[in-house]
Amino acid sequence: MPERFTFTRADFPDGFVWGAATSAYQIEGSSFGGAGPSHWDTFATTPGNVVRGEDGRVACDHFHRWEEDLDFVRGAGLDAYRFSTSWARVIPEGRGAPNADGLAFYDRLVDGMCARGLQPWLTLYHWELPSPLADLGGWRNRDIAYWFADYAEVVMRTLGDRIYATAPINEPWCVAWLSHFLGQHAPGLRDIRAAARAMHHVLLAHGRATQAMHALGCTGLGAVMNFEHAEPADASAEAADRARTYDAIYNRWFVEAVTRGAYPAEALAGLEPHLPAGWEKDFATITAPVNWLGINYYTRKLIGPAPGPWPALEEVDGPLEKTDMGWEIYPDGLHGFLRRVADTAPGLPLFVTENGMATDVSPDDGPRIAYLEDHVAAVRRAMAEGVPLRGYFVWSLLDNYEWALGYEKRFGLVHVDFDSLARTPKASWHALRAALA
Repeated sequence: MPERFTFTRADFPDGFVWGAATSAYQIEGSSFGGAGPSHWDTFATTPGNVVRGEDGRVACDHFHRWEEDLDFVRGAGLDAYRFSTSWARVIPEGRGAPNADGLAFYDRLVDGMCARGLQPWLTLYHWELPSPLADLGGWRNRDIAYWFADYAEVVMRTLGDRIYATAPINEPWCVAWLSHFLGQHAPGLRDIRAAARAMHHVLLAHGRATQAMHALGCTGLGAVMNFEHAEPADASAEAADRARTYDAIYNRWFVEAVTRGAYPAEALAGLEPHLPAGWEKDFATITAPVNWLGINYYTRKLIGPAPGPWPALEEVDGPLEKTDMGWEIYPDGLHGFLRRVADTAPGLPLFVTENGMATDVSPDDGPRIAYLEDHVAAVRRAMAEGVPLRGYFVWSLLDNYEWALGYEKRFGLVHVDFDSLARTPKASWHALRAALA
């Protein structure tokens, strides 16, 4: 296994942004600083939802240890830190009075980034819905678009003068489909009507928040979506058809809505009967102009037909080397999506906003170094072919709370001992530091 990267900063254009990413619930500690309960707290305390019933009440205690964590970002030679604000920390009821302690925490955090010469890259929503809004239907309720825009205004009135780039919602597929159709994340629903409405309302919320931030004079507004390469599991026509359906739901629905004002026919075939009335009229809001697009990429999936109602598909185990998440390692998929998104949204700058590997082979971090090496090579290939890629963010800075999988999947460049909360840079952190020096 490699101990160093073969690329260096000099292999990339001036101004290319190198960063690391985290999210609030995964690292901060939701029990600190006056944060209200979120639907993730509820989901985690429901038996069977999360490995060992673990939750984010303490997580990595970033709320108290943020200075040390930002020092790791700067120490690795990175240019930017992608973080999220917690809606439940900023406005515990989801609406109404902000929490002064919560806003003060993010004020200190952003000042800390600026003091270290780091670009603050903000995500407003990384999956923490305040429980009082979940009680009102959450993402199934159209009003969430207006609640979310109000929250965006509260955050940006405090932080917006120092934020370099902002994305309203991280990975809308996870917010909507994974959480309302597959039931694997909070709120844990398996309901096609709920999923269809969440698939639409999450985009409406993105658009409303983008409009609200434009009205405040904010710049650097973008969108971050996850992509997963889908291939037919075999040579049959049925497998090819199901792979197209999977691709439409996962990879096309959100990016085509934001950039083209339309939903793909292969996804509408199953979802249109369950969409809210008048959904077509919302594209004027959903297509609010953005300045950049973020691509989160980890793996590919082999898709085959399955019995039952639409979408009548299943994931088939593939032959490639896998991460600790059971995800196949397929760097060509990142290259492919960079080309594809550049074609879907010509002229928009692109960023890889998440890419990384779950592996726990300390102290030998060779598999993570190899994973990142191969994916950066895919990035360089796409850039040589003309893709307007402007930056690359590693997921993640720290080992953290991996949602329904608790604390056992380690994506971090920095090891976290979840008993003592001590931080130790891994070999991948040192290798990145050397490459970016």
